[in-house]
Parts: sequence; C-alpha cells; structure tokens
Amino acid sequence: MSDVLEDESDLSLTVKFLGRVEVVRPSGLQILEDAGQSLKTADKFNSEKAARNSKVHIFLTLSGIDILENKTKYLLYSCPLSTVSFCAVLRSSPKVFGFVAQHPASDKYHCYLFQSQKFAPVLVSAIGDAFQVSKKEHNVRGERDLVVEALRHKNKVLQRENEELKRKLVSGD
Repeated sequence: MSDVLEDESDLSLTVKFLGRVEVVRPSGLQILEDAGQSLKTADKFNSEKAARNSKVHIFLTLSGIDILENKTKYLLYSCPLSTVSFCAVLRSSPKVFGFVAQHPASDKYHCYLFQSQKFAPVLVSAIGDAFQVSKKEHNVRGERDLVVEALRHKNKVLQRENEELKRKLVSGD
C-alpha cells in the first residue's frame, strides 16, 4: 500500500503527527522550532498532545488541509488554506515539517507538526503551491466582484438617466 494518494487537485499522505501547539506569531522558522521543543516536554494532561505520535492522513486540497486519524479516518483538524500563514521543514530536523494556521473562530494561531521519512519537503512544497493557487483564485473572484459592482452602479446611473429622459419626453421639455 502506498503512503501517497494523488488526484488531479488532491494529495493525501500518511505521516506521523507530532502534535498541535498554540503559538504567538503567525510565521517564522523559530516558531516551528519552539513548537517542536514544546512538544518534547512531557504533559500527559494536555489533550492537544494526547493524539501526538500517531499516524494520520494529511489530505491537501485547493480549499484546505484536513488531518484525519489513520485507522478510523476521524477528522482531527481542518484548516482552510486561507488561514495558513507559514509552512516549512525544521532546520534542526529535516524529517519534521509543520505549518501555522489561524483558528477560524479566534485570533489564535496553532502550529501543526508532522514527521515523514520521505515526504517532508514534498508536502511543504505542495502546501505552498496550493496556497499560491488558492490566493490567485481568491484574487480573481475579488476582481470579478469589483467588476460586477461597477457594472451594477453604472446600470443604476443609466436607469436614473433613462427615467429622467422619459419624464422630459412626457412633459415636453
């Protein structure tokens, strides 16, 4: 069985989940290093660290990153790509990689760390590429929305002008 499942726009990898840690900043290699150090300290009462060191599936699409438990396929975490602010391989440990994402309902940031014998640089690159494509699509949608708004405004101006001309025509001015 392969550790990689690839579709035209989806990528799924089985990796070791090291854990999720709340971080103070949205980016930087030092944030990943600090998160890695934080996960090394034993804290058996912390639920965030309870699921660590287990195999998970990372499912990457153009809309987000889903982290699923390996055996049950239970969704542990889901991060829309728009919330991902940083992704890299740790300098101190080239088999460890992670990404930082903002919690969708708060101003908190979390660092998700994983270990893969073969795929760390590949997945970091794939997340970066997906993020870039997602940003381009978002910008195109935004530009289309501006064009639509401009056309609606122009339409209203022309309708008012048309009504005014009709009134003048009826009144004989």
